[in-house]
Amino acid sequence: MASDLIENKLKFLPDLPGCYLMKNQADEIIYIGKAKNLKNRVRSYFRGAHDTKTEKLVSEIHHFEFIVTKTNKESLLLEINLIKKYQPKYNIKLKRGTMYPYLKITNERNPQLVITSTVERDGGKYYGPYPNVHAANQTKEFIQKIYPLRKCGKNETRACFYYHLGQCIGCCDHEVSPLEYEQQIQKIHQFLNGDVKSVKKMLVEKMQKASDSLDFEQAIEYRNQLQYIETTVEKQHIMSNDFVNRDVFAFYCERGWMSIQVFLLRQATIIKREAALFRLFEEPGEELASFIAQFYQDPNHILPTEILVPEAVDHILIEETIGVATTTPKRGNKKRMLDLATQNSEIALKEKFRIEYQKYNRTIVPIEELAQVLGMESLEVIESFDHSNIQGTNPISAMVVYHNGIPERKNYRKYKIRTVIGSNEYATTQEVIRRRYSRLLKEGSQMPNLILMDGGKVQMKAAREVLEYELGISIPIVGMVKNDKHQTSHLLVFTDEQEQEEFRQIELNPSSQAFRLVERIQEEVHRFAITFHRQVRSKNSFASTLDAIPGVGPKTRAKLLKNFKTIPAIKAATIEDFAAIGINQKIAENILKAL
Repeated sequence: MASDLIENKLKFLPDLPGCYLMKNQADEIIYIGKAKNLKNRVRSYFRGAHDTKTEKLVSEIHHFEFIVTKTNKESLLLEINLIKKYQPKYNIKLKRGTMYPYLKITNERNPQLVITSTVERDGGKYYGPYPNVHAANQTKEFIQKIYPLRKCGKNETRACFYYHLGQCIGCCDHEVSPLEYEQQIQKIHQFLNGDVKSVKKMLVEKMQKASDSLDFEQAIEYRNQLQYIETTVEKQHIMSNDFVNRDVFAFYCERGWMSIQVFLLRQATIIKREAALFRLFEEPGEELASFIAQFYQDPNHILPTEILVPEAVDHILIEETIGVATTTPKRGNKKRMLDLATQNSEIALKEKFRIEYQKYNRTIVPIEELAQVLGMESLEVIESFDHSNIQGTNPISAMVVYHNGIPERKNYRKYKIRTVIGSNEYATTQEVIRRRYSRLLKEGSQMPNLILMDGGKVQMKAAREVLEYELGISIPIVGMVKNDKHQTSHLLVFTDEQEQEEFRQIELNPSSQAFRLVERIQEEVHRFAITFHRQVRSKNSFASTLDAIPGVGPKTRAKLLKNFKTIPAIKAATIEDFAAIGINQKIAENILKAL
């Protein structure tokens, strides 16, 4: 079940491509993923059933962040770099030093088209990176067929095999002029930069011809070539063509708040995103200039070759302060990078406002409504109790705490009933209330503003007797009453008229925020109590079953509980399995026979 924090963020995810970063309670990134639609993909983690690995991941997610990109391909490239940077434990690890490849035309007398994982200043022409490695390889092979360069080794003295196949330009057979190479390279350059119309038309014609001839295998090959081309040469807005290391700073302001996003670009792709949200006290341009100057005081932030900033920032001031060329691009890839950072800034700030508004409507408004109904000034802390047993066996009680309308799970408490035999609602309530509030008195801890009992008059009377007459504490007690369909119905409160104790029923509008808060609390305390009761019942049932077996004492029972966990697991065990944990053959046979 997703936390309230996650549920709030899920409601405001954008219908845009991007990357999401799942974080645990220690704010560590545990998983990074990409999505064509962030809203649909991230929500899927917290809806429906999953396999074991995904369930384990989801159970550790405390909150998440996301970065919006222009295209799905850009989100994949960003995902690659973020995973390499943070190495989250739930992501598949790439080998150290590996990268997604580039296509490269080498700078030599007889150039080649090769695949490489590194970009160097060696005069070669680089295209990529290509996140789909298989598509990059297939596209390279396709280019060799239609625009061949040298494919053979440098020391070939006669026409190579590839030359006879039409996949080598033929420098192994005859002298090839630099002009001929240049013309071929220009065609490859145009192809890899998206000019594929004529080539795709040719492949479609061949695919249709093969299909008409019932040569379906060949038709599928042409279809795959079309898909490889579309995958490989899709335009990448996030890339620059010069591979200059640059940082991009952008901001968005609203309601006295400023949101800043920083994109760190290395080897033409985003390798890291940083963000900040704070109240705005100066002009936005001045605030961003101050932020940039402080940003590079951190030794982990290496100065880039160039910084891109919005027009409102004083370029000269930044250049004089940190010594890096600063510019505001007007068009092209750089402008798109700046626009993308600005878009992420706006989304981050609007998300903050939406979550705060949602939180206010879900917490503060219901609390104020309920306090007004009950005639109370404050309902900062509410504690609620529920009991559970089956025909008086394994009686337990559970307590949940709500602070300003939000469940405070770290302060939930479980109680195994010690002094009550069988089903006795009055005595059970008294024991639990006595244990809870005598402890708070002893520790000098804060008392709740309201106690909600998931029951009627019996529980309310029992709680009041302990609090007022034994402990001398005055805390309002309210009963949450359910209807015959086991749904929240109304509230029950005490009234004291002419020294005669009576109860008064309070009806809540089912569509009101106060009713929904009471309903959530009642469902939560019931869920918590039932879950705890099942755990106790299961453990006690397991232990009592084992105790009835001859030869099984406390030590043997402990071994079985520790190693096998469940009765079915013990049933499936062999004599050798029992011997491995120190249980002799005779007792093992007794166990298997009894079960």
